[in-house]
Amino acid sequence: MCHRVNDVMRLCCELSANQQVQTTVRGSGKGAAAAGGLAFAGGLIGGPLGIAVGGAVGGLLGCWMTSGQFKPLPQIIMELSPQQQQKLYDDLLAVMGDIQWTDLVQLTALVMGNATLKQQLTATLLGYISKELQAQESSSGSGLDFITQLQHNITSSWV
Repeated sequence: MCHRVNDVMRLCCELSANQQVQTTVRGSGKGAAAAGGLAFAGGLIGGPLGIAVGGAVGGLLGCWMTSGQFKPLPQIIMELSPQQQQKLYDDLLAVMGDIQWTDLVQLTALVMGNATLKQQLTATLLGYISKELQAQESSSGSGLDFITQLQHNITSSWV
């Protein structure tokens, strides 16, 4: 059974890598605030040229402030605890139904060859990650509301 959980986790990595999903782990608002704030201050001081300079400097400052806070979703999936991976596996297995596979290659081929199943599994994956990260982040005082929007954007792009 353990190899089946590993197969599904690797499938999740493949699904998220195909969508090039990036998710933040902590406060992405800091970078946006720095960029916007310095663009505003630059505009007050230097007019239109000040907006450009302030935005550029603010963007660099925001990039520096958030450096290392963005992780690819496959990395997040592989860093889940065994209990979290089991819960995700159970959620995805409910969507997959009675699909049988012998190895990761066969599972990947079955899922990638079925657009509807691929979309349903990706939506389930993103929903789980969003819910799981929301729960972890709510205890530290920051939220990840943008993940819900990210999930909506990705599933809408398939329609």
